[in-house]
Amino acid sequence: MKQKIAVFTITVFLVISLFFAISAGASTEKEGFIPVKGGQVWYRAVGLDKDAVPLLVLHGGPGMTHFYLESLEALASERPVIFYDQLGCGNSITTEKDTLSLWTVERFVEEVQAVRDALGLDEVHILGQSWGSMLAVEYYTWKPEPRGIRSLILAGPFMSTQRWISDAKKMLKTLPEDVQRTVDESEARGDFDNPDYLAAMDVFYANFFCRLDPWPDSLLKAFDTMGMEVYNYMWGPSEFTSTGTLKYHQVIDKLRDIKVPTLFTSGEFDEARPVTAAYYWSLVPGAEIHIVKDASHNHHLEKPEEFNTIISWFMKRNE
Repeated sequence: MKQKIAVFTITVFLVISLFFAISAGASTEKEGFIPVKGGQVWYRAVGLDKDAVPLLVLHGGPGMTHFYLESLEALASERPVIFYDQLGCGNSITTEKDTLSLWTVERFVEEVQAVRDALGLDEVHILGQSWGSMLAVEYYTWKPEPRGIRSLILAGPFMSTQRWISDAKKMLKTLPEDVQRTVDESEARGDFDNPDYLAAMDVFYANFFCRLDPWPDSLLKAFDTMGMEVYNYMWGPSEFTSTGTLKYHQVIDKLRDIKVPTLFTSGEFDEARPVTAAYYWSLVPGAEIHIVKDASHNHHLEKPEEFNTIISWFMKRNE
């Protein structure tokens, strides 16, 4: 009888322990939707049991989705990390029929604030990757100036469309002549669906976008869930040709207005070339820069431990 009671007691103890373990685990993350102009943006917050200043992640594109940045979730061991899909892509829901009216820099800036307000992010570090870095600068210099921003991390910085295209063309010149010729001829004809052109672009991306082979599932999923309407409307058909609303957009003249600690990161073979990232770095008072060796635009995926260590150290020093 005593043996049965002991077994029963142990079983109950294990069930209760498991219940609290699951409950504790469940309380450390949350996902849902936030109302914004034109629809609802989906978010996922992890590491909610940590007391450090949260990190808000702004993905690239426009329209790229958050999935390819999920390697940053490792930082949830020390602080809350918040991902969200900007309107027009991924898990977010667009309800406005006149969608083109939504794809403006101003609305995306307001969206960042809506996410902060909904999640109570009074103090925050902001990491923007690629287009997300431009969005971060636009948001920081928004009037009225947002409060509670502890630092900015600008990864693979995209601060100027025309400089981005100029850099892309310079990197193209380092590839085999047949690849260069195929890209140049197809771009001149506007033949962006030509199989030879697509194959040549694969070579370009394998060198300067992501050097991992094969590409990680998170990156492939980001492409599968990408919002092509917003991308085409704001950017255009290719890395070398911008026909969208961002064609002449730049935030270089706003960099001197940044007064919070700022870290630029770039891969050695990044589309955001190290020399260009260094130029941006020189314009922000007191900013820091880190170049990831043997990596490209997605250096956070290619060297995740190095990248996470660098930005973790940077955030801890600035809170």
